[in-house]
Amino acid sequence: MNILWLQSAGCGGCTMSLLCAEGPGVFDLLRDAGLRFLWHPALSEHSGGEVRDILHAVEQGNVPLDILCVEGSILTGPRGTGKFQMLSGTGRSMLDWVQSLAPLATHVVAVGTCATYGGITSAGGNPAGAIGLQYDGHQPGGALPATFRARSGLPVINVAGCPTHPDWVTETLLLIAAGEIDAASLDALGRPLFYAENLVHHACPKNEFYEYKASAEKPGQMGCMMEHLGCVGTQAAGDCNIRGWNGGSSCTRAGYACINCTAPEFEEPHHPFTQTPKFAGIPVGLPSDMPKAWFMALASLSKAATPQRLAKNAVADRIEVTPTIRESKK
Repeated sequence: MNILWLQSAGCGGCTMSLLCAEGPGVFDLLRDAGLRFLWHPALSEHSGGEVRDILHAVEQGNVPLDILCVEGSILTGPRGTGKFQMLSGTGRSMLDWVQSLAPLATHVVAVGTCATYGGITSAGGNPAGAIGLQYDGHQPGGALPATFRARSGLPVINVAGCPTHPDWVTETLLLIAAGEIDAASLDALGRPLFYAENLVHHACPKNEFYEYKASAEKPGQMGCMMEHLGCVGTQAAGDCNIRGWNGGSSCTRAGYACINCTAPEFEEPHHPFTQTPKFAGIPVGLPSDMPKAWFMALASLSKAATPQRLAKNAVADRIEVTPTIRESKK
């Protein structure tokens, strides 16, 4: 199967992340699955006229396009022309190329949150008109209309994340190669369910602190970061703490709050990423999978029952109180 990978407006971080695929590496993995790059701007040897020939051959139908991958948002400025970002040497905008090639592809994959929903490149006043492939933030309809369907009948497959996990990309491509991805495999925002059906909260090493609402008060402390430090892992789609990154780590394992980078408009939370917005002392963003009233009742009970060990360790940068060793009754 042929993959054409276009890098649009973004930092290239999703490609850098993809290169961290391990055991096997990304090239061996794709080769063994019968997947090959027609062209990848950072990984292929082709350049200049060679690339133009590939693009025109695909556009004219002389080379089949099984998978079109787009990394980075699509710039629509100025005034909807897309000319803020021209595909070098072609005299045409990236917007024009994407709109021409996407209907020819059996599958279209948006790689990273910039490509899926606009992401970091759409933050602020967005003077360049950065949007996602099939979404503009939360709103359906981006560079491609909300009604767009690839030749497979599927909408754009949104492998969101900033950057996205390398395994999310490779697993999506392997599922496509195996014919094992369909509409039921995607959530309401087009994200593959194999990772989006989990919350970042799942398997977080701070879960014991969370259960007793034993909270960190400053960065670097061991406690749960939801109450004070802006962590939204209880609301964020992703198996980050189950799958692990780069050998097994994650944002929360490294002591940094989850900022929900797989979600539309995560880039503008309207408050500092490392501060939890509150109303009357209560966090505004509560877990997405339980009623707020239940959470508040359970939180009160949990705080009242917090073991001294957790209360002290939560505001420390290392374990200060170890678990109590009890002698078994004979």
